[in-house]
Amino acid sequence: MVRKLVVATGNPGKLKEMQEYLTDLPWELELKPADLDIEETGTTFIANARLKASQVAKALGKWAIADDSGLAVDALNGAPGIYSARYGKDDEDRIERLLKELGDTDNRQAKFICAVAIANPDGEIVLETEGICRGEILNSPRGTGGFGYDPIFYVPLQQQTFAEMSPEMKGKISHRGVAFAQLMPGLKELR
Repeated sequence: MVRKLVVATGNPGKLKEMQEYLTDLPWELELKPADLDIEETGTTFIANARLKASQVAKALGKWAIADDSGLAVDALNGAPGIYSARYGKDDEDRIERLLKELGDTDNRQAKFICAVAIANPDGEIVLETEGICRGEILNSPRGTGGFGYDPIFYVPLQQQTFAEMSPEMKGKISHRGVAFAQLMPGLKELR
């Protein structure tokens, strides 16, 4: 039996990406209604994911899934963090600001974080996890794939930026890939 899981986003790209992680499960994803706005007031990725999942589930009386993710740079005390998407007006602007703030700092360590929460129709969080992918910030962008900070996020184990990786490789090792891999056993058990 296929069950509906509302994705607490208005972004069809994010829904498509999540659906790829859940292909072997009996869950069919659908976007939340465009007019249902959830304000992200949490101070951590997991708090924002919980908030979005819970409020969408309660509002619609359906199962809901939400994620919140971003980039945390060690030398910038974890910035841009939960403000990753609002760090500039577009991807180019965000990358430029980040590189400018880092300057010629030797410590280029960073991590992408993805928190995912699932709420039952009552709004109760029944599953949550956080996936992390560690890497370094390059001095200039490399690669044409991906989006956001992908061209400057270098993963030493792969010797590539996220923007240089195949979608399959990125999907497997990324913060979102790790989070969904951790979520799978619990999702299979949900009734």
